[in-house]
Amino acid sequence: MSPGRGRILKRLFIGTGTCVVVAVLVTALIAWDEFSPPEPFPVLDPAEVEAARPAVAGDPIEIATFGSGCFWCTEAVFRRVKGVRSAVSGYSGGTVENPTYDQVCWGSTGHAEVVQVVFDPTAVTYAELLEVFWRSHDPTTRNRQGNDVGTQYRSVIFYHSDRQRDLAERYMRKIDEAAIFQKPLVTEIERFSVFYPAEPDHQDYYARNKRQPYCQATIGRKLDKLKRVFGERWDE
Repeated sequence: MSPGRGRILKRLFIGTGTCVVVAVLVTALIAWDEFSPPEPFPVLDPAEVEAARPAVAGDPIEIATFGSGCFWCTEAVFRRVKGVRSAVSGYSGGTVENPTYDQVCWGSTGHAEVVQVVFDPTAVTYAELLEVFWRSHDPTTRNRQGNDVGTQYRSVIFYHSDRQRDLAERYMRKIDEAAIFQKPLVTEIERFSVFYPAEPDHQDYYARNKRQPYCQATIGRKLDKLKRVFGERWDE
């Protein structure tokens, strides 16, 4: 099993296996990993949201877990959504306890790179987070996002309640029926089991490394486009 091709480009493994960004990737990433959020895009109407299983009364916060490729980018996206209190990069959906980043990079643990989002449902709904999720990556490519190839980069939703599962399934059907994408969605919808936070070096990665070539070429450009799409829902 080998690491995703994008990770080979983005990092050079040195010494103990620590990953560093490789500057020579910039030209390839700009040409190959360009992203544009789909427009227009369907949303779940109030009746569809109401038809889902009821929310738990009195819960001031909720948790959502999404995988949409490299978690550096996914985390940067959700940190900018108003109503999100925190977004933590990590690993879910695998078979190895406490996996390391290098293990997950090699695709040998079954985990996906994910971001666990804590949000205020009175400020942003789960349905709205689903919209951000599906509009911020390509959910039609199985086990791949741009240059990142492997099961660790799969499009996946780990639901924390029956209501989250219902909303995700309803929304996924609506997107496919609207033929927003040229191909059907391949997003996996799985019950949440366990979340392992990634190492400190991977938390808030974009904010700490904005000048690095990968961040400029891929993450920064995506954030600029999403800011134009989401407008007032976007929080810098």
